[in-house]
Amino acid sequence: MPNTKIPHATAKRLPIYYRYLHFLSDAGKKRVSSTELADAVKVDSATIRRDFSYFGALGKRGYGYDVNSLLSFFRKTLKQDKLTNVALIGVGNLGHALLNYNFHQSNNVRISAAFDINEDITGTIQSGVPIYHMNDMKEQLTVQQIKIVILTVPASVAQKVTNELVEVGIKGILNFTPMRITVPNTVRVQNVDLTNELQTLIYFLDKFGSHDTEA
Repeated sequence: MPNTKIPHATAKRLPIYYRYLHFLSDAGKKRVSSTELADAVKVDSATIRRDFSYFGALGKRGYGYDVNSLLSFFRKTLKQDKLTNVALIGVGNLGHALLNYNFHQSNNVRISAAFDINEDITGTIQSGVPIYHMNDMKEQLTVQQIKIVILTVPASVAQKVTNELVEVGIKGILNFTPMRITVPNTVRVQNVDLTNELQTLIYFLDKFGSHDTEA
């Protein structure tokens, strides 16, 4: 793979391509064109070809893309060929929902430990995941060599908990809190603000309307 900086927008589309290629492979399809991919994932074919071009010659003109070869390439690129253990920090309502989900559609990501201050659940196993007290967080993350966490703690303690995560070498944080946490440049944060996403959706519906019509 060439030493090329991949745009953030391209990186976000790669898992979408991977999931559809997986579907095609399971269906026994051997090859696919950029136009077919575009129709399925709702990304225009020119964008797909540009996205793929960052990784070299993945297809052939007049033939399209070999599904299994492309699937194998993206599996390695997205680290789908190895299991990644992540930790859940905060087991409230959202945390419980994430534990129940636990990435069941993925064979390479698993919540392997969770942490909370609620003594009614610490020391128990919820949805197959052990719940530790927050006092044990730094030790357990180090022992279990976990480098990625999902943060669902109250906003009031988000930065404090983040500082502790940085101290033990966490490299990636999926942040579900409304706080924009501060981390060193060695740590990657992905913010997921459900309220903001919903408000944005409402704004666009009010401004531009819906393509759907009421019966």
